[in-house]
Amino acid sequence: MAETCDILISGGGVAGLTAAAAFGAAGFRVICVDPAPPVTDRHAEGADLRTTAILQPGRALMDEAGLWDHLAPFATPLQVMRIVDAGGPDGTARVIRDFDAADISDQPFGWNLPNWLLRREMVARLRALDTVDFRPGTATRRLVTRTTEALVGLSDGGQVRARLVLAADGRNSPMREAAGIATRTRRYGQTALVFAVTHPIAHMNVSTEVHRSGGPFTLVPLPDQDGHPSSAVVWMEDGHKARALMALDVPDFEAAMSDRSAGLLGPLRLASPRQAWPIIARTAERMTAQRLALMAEAAHVIPPIGAQGLNMSLADLQCLLDLARAAPERLGDPEMLDSYGRRRMMDVQLRVAGVDLLNRSSMLPAQPLRDLRARGIAALHDISPIRRGLMGLGLGLK
Repeated sequence: MAETCDILISGGGVAGLTAAAAFGAAGFRVICVDPAPPVTDRHAEGADLRTTAILQPGRALMDEAGLWDHLAPFATPLQVMRIVDAGGPDGTARVIRDFDAADISDQPFGWNLPNWLLRREMVARLRALDTVDFRPGTATRRLVTRTTEALVGLSDGGQVRARLVLAADGRNSPMREAAGIATRTRRYGQTALVFAVTHPIAHMNVSTEVHRSGGPFTLVPLPDQDGHPSSAVVWMEDGHKARALMALDVPDFEAAMSDRSAGLLGPLRLASPRQAWPIIARTAERMTAQRLALMAEAAHVIPPIGAQGLNMSLADLQCLLDLARAAPERLGDPEMLDSYGRRRMMDVQLRVAGVDLLNRSSMLPAQPLRDLRARGIAALHDISPIRRGLMGLGLGLK
């Protein structure tokens, strides 16, 4: 006999766990499943060493979900976004522009946290919610939908009847595929190298993005490590070059990354293992099906630029949560899902296109085009209304 709940969440990554906490805190009965138990220790095999910047609107949602009190002690504020062009012939920093959150807000742009730590604290929050049943080690297998409910088959042989199925199960979403929703994929031939570093110069809560060619090299503030200033690095490069970099021994890799950072924080020292992630852009052709809503990477995948990834996912969640609380009796019905698709699809398409443009500009190999990019960075910063408008757009402020 099938179990019943209001919402079955397929996927227990950061987005899925946040959704479980948010809907559970709002009083909905939630079952959240994921095929793999979350890795919640930085040093454990399989730990996700990437970091995520939670922007201002995302923090408000984390507060609603009862998550922010768990996360705040570990969060590093991001007060300034520094954009650097080092695309000249000698690779030095020739254009540096600071986008300061104080121009538009009395809060930082956002707060940076390691992904493994996000999972740890979110799982702790779910344990305190009697409305949420989190089942790591269980996957979704089958989806059958009817007018009033969805029936989901699980890998443990069980079945769940839910008014809404929320697919937060990644770029290869099994629930999206079960619903027959097609995707459009763009491949860049890039790989993102992800790791942590220490450096002699303090980051001062400044996130620094260095553009040369191949993709941006981004240093995002972390708490000090062993008494030294520390940052998370996302280094996007051509796939062939990225593989060669991954094969370097530590001293040679440290020399390469210090050079690629334009020396802005002094010599960088590797402070974690290196991980490599392929870079693609992917969007679902629609964000809903009968009794099913897609969110996060099941709906949209973008390159890691401008802290847009998780924050687009949180915007999906906020929209769904607002609709569900406004009319709980319509949870998962056609009217609710049509509203969700209309509200989110245009924003998703605009942000995917914007990040695609930024990524392509960061990859430019030709010197004249890199020179044009440097002038563009300066112009966008130096015209105050444009600068403030871009910062507000990036935050998703209304």
